[in-house]
Amino acid sequence: MATQQRLNMNWMLEGLASSVPHTRDVVVLSSDGLCMAQYGTDEETADRLAAACAGLQSLSAAIATEFPYGDGRMKLVVIEVNGGFFYLMAAGAGAYLAVLADDEVDAGLMGQGMRDLVARIGQHLTSPPRADR
Repeated sequence: MATQQRLNMNWMLEGLASSVPHTRDVVVLSSDGLCMAQYGTDEETADRLAAACAGLQSLSAAIATEFPYGDGRMKLVVIEVNGGFFYLMAAGAGAYLAVLADDEVDAGLMGQGMRDLVARIGQHLTSPPRADR
């Protein structure tokens, strides 16, 4: 099923990558770190990135609880490293959109592109809770 989802969503992720110059990799992941779709990278790299993002979104949620008037949910994390930027955005209940981009990326354009993508296909990015077996 995960492979089928990857195939069905890749064209949507390609739209983000093609509309924002200097975008390298786009990954949709579940909150437990499973890659649901990817564009611009191989499956192994996408799986590693998705697993790392699960930890990052958990840390972000812990920090979000420190804001007394917030709801404790993470919206967006941006990390700048030598060589580029990393973006992680909430994309529906239990789903996240992660992007790696080169140094030259327009941060405003990337943020808008990610928000537009999430708004357009948010219901498709939502990862339902797993049933206990």
